[in-house]
Amino acid sequence: MSYKNFTLDVDADGIALITWDMPEKSMNVFNESVIDELGEIVGKVASDATIKGAVITSGKETFSGGADLTMMRRMLDLFEAEKAKDGQKAVQFLFDNVGRMTGLFRKLETSGKPWVSAINGTCMGGAFEMSLACHGRVAADSEKVKMGLPEVKVGIFPGAGGTQRVPRLAQPQESLQMLTSGQSLTPQKAKAMGLIHEIAEPAKLVEAAKAMIRNGLKPVQPWDEKGFKLPGGPIYAAAGANLWPPAIAILRRETYGNYPAASAILKCVYEGLLVPFDTGLRIEQRYFTEILQTKEAAAMIRSLFVSLQELNKGARRPAGVPDTKFKKVGVLGAGFMGAGIAYVTAKAGIPVVLLDRDQESADKGKAHSDTLISEQVKKGRAKAEEKEKLLSLITPTADYAMLDGCDLVIEAVFEDSEVKKVATEKAEAVLKSSAIFASNTSTIPITGLAKNSSRPKNFIGLHFFSPVDRMMLVEIILGKKTGDKALAVAIDYVRAIKKTPIVVNDTRGFYVNRCVLRYMAEAFQMLIEGVPAPMIENAARMAGMPVGPLALTDETAIDLAQKIMKQTIKDLGDKAVDKDQFALINTLVDKHDRRGRKNGKGFYDYPAKPAKKKLWPGLKDLYKQQDPDKVEIDELKQRFLATIALEAARVMEEGIVTDPREADVGSILAFGFAPYTGGALSYIDGIGAKAFVKIAKGLQKKFGGQFKAPKLLIDMADKGETFYERFDPYARQEAKEAA
Repeated sequence: MSYKNFTLDVDADGIALITWDMPEKSMNVFNESVIDELGEIVGKVASDATIKGAVITSGKETFSGGADLTMMRRMLDLFEAEKAKDGQKAVQFLFDNVGRMTGLFRKLETSGKPWVSAINGTCMGGAFEMSLACHGRVAADSEKVKMGLPEVKVGIFPGAGGTQRVPRLAQPQESLQMLTSGQSLTPQKAKAMGLIHEIAEPAKLVEAAKAMIRNGLKPVQPWDEKGFKLPGGPIYAAAGANLWPPAIAILRRETYGNYPAASAILKCVYEGLLVPFDTGLRIEQRYFTEILQTKEAAAMIRSLFVSLQELNKGARRPAGVPDTKFKKVGVLGAGFMGAGIAYVTAKAGIPVVLLDRDQESADKGKAHSDTLISEQVKKGRAKAEEKEKLLSLITPTADYAMLDGCDLVIEAVFEDSEVKKVATEKAEAVLKSSAIFASNTSTIPITGLAKNSSRPKNFIGLHFFSPVDRMMLVEIILGKKTGDKALAVAIDYVRAIKKTPIVVNDTRGFYVNRCVLRYMAEAFQMLIEGVPAPMIENAARMAGMPVGPLALTDETAIDLAQKIMKQTIKDLGDKAVDKDQFALINTLVDKHDRRGRKNGKGFYDYPAKPAKKKLWPGLKDLYKQQDPDKVEIDELKQRFLATIALEAARVMEEGIVTDPREADVGSILAFGFAPYTGGALSYIDGIGAKAFVKIAKGLQKKFGGQFKAPKLLIDMADKGETFYERFDPYARQEAKEAA
């Protein structure tokens, strides 16, 4: 019998080698057809007396990324359609469907024949759950091999037996940490935890798996044998009493109750370990059905999986422009930002010319790459030869003639229009006419900078975030005259360096900085109102933000905030900046010389390591303090999320961002907007436009005009629309393709 996604070959010893290799897919995933075929294969292996056991491996470089979450989206769409007719029947439909993989894996491990998973590359989610259902697990000894159950990162949890098998194989504390964090495991770590049995040389992986079967691998899982004991002892043992209360407290501290899936994991493990294995699977299936119905799961799956993948694949790339194969990229300015851009470019295997005003400055910029890659080598994340190759791709220079032959030049010089003008003119003098020139600016409109160019259609903005090597987002800014080729090349480059591109039309602050400045401004306003600084920072983190707004201002520099305010007043007048907030920033910088982390004192004090930063005690002396017991913490949380979401809505109204996927993904990747909401626009959609406008009006009445809802939102509230309905990116794509 032939299969679409698998091949099955039986050797002379009667061992079946099942190779998973989905056609026209770069990575194997579990979809409806794979589940059906694997079920047939499990049945064949079980019923064929000539087959003694089975090894399953991948025909691709990676093993599998797990379940296809677009399949889950389709299932949820069917659920919603059914729910409109019969709610109880809809939930039963969902419960039955989420149990398909659970049933398949249980069928595999109770088939009476030994199964071994030969893990040759990345093995995540459902694929790792399948491997855990196999009686033996062998992983290749390679840096390419990573295993894990990362579902919690997209708002769900391992719902195909992961919460039941992991804690029956590994120690409970390690199990909970792995499941609730979604961490990846190396083969060595997985073996130490007891999640795999062997590590083999990549070339001998399948042979090692077959040897397990030849050597008499038992076709029974430990939990199916009489007398099975949990690795950490019973739940009600002394060790369990010491584990569970702190585990619940730690999860609460880390998530503030914002992630229902993380809480469900604890419940699944705790309740599941109290009962027989099959009952534990049913408990997991019930919780999984419940979590799938949450708005957090729907929003996170959409933004952090579906939309993120679509953007990474170039959803906004203009059609009809040939792909760019970069032979050489130039970076103007070897400061911290330019040096970081050079590093990620070279890491992608692209030769890069790093240019600065003199050779010493350029060499210093290259040294930054040396430091970064050396740290990776020291931590075992890169090899010495990789360091050598990366550094060989960076050519530091002070000679503009070296830019000859570049496909793309990225200007990252000092944030001054005149300096940028000189750099643009000197670079274009040696560039080929087809080359693209990009400016990495965070404050100066691209259309204005493009006036310095002799070919504005080839001029575009590339806004990186600091530190470049760690931040995964790049804003691509279109000037009024930017052409399709420039956009296509910019997207190709961002994808080549393995970052996520979002496309933004030109405006002051573009998209991300407009939202971030609102976040910071709301914190300044709270300080002025006398809200204690610790409450401000804690409320922001409780709302789901990874970094408090005062700490974030310190990181970006308080004197930079002062410069932005001064420039805004210069360009737009005194009323463009809140005078009280301007006075606060001036007091910190001019009176107290508190400029942020860079000079060791800002909103926080930064003592020498290992001491941790602490909020500056002097903050409470700047304004009369409110009684903390009378400050509504939920209101503070709401203010932070609402002020950012309102700015995102204004950006959509102005046509600065036109695709809600980009607004959502950008808000999460750039500054960590509460991921459980799915992003700034999904936050509004999740509440509903009508309810959100009502919240905004209440906040506006109490705290000021920053909470005024734009006309777009009021119109959406009246019509009962969501952003994904009003700005449906798929409808636009279909219309474009039809044309």
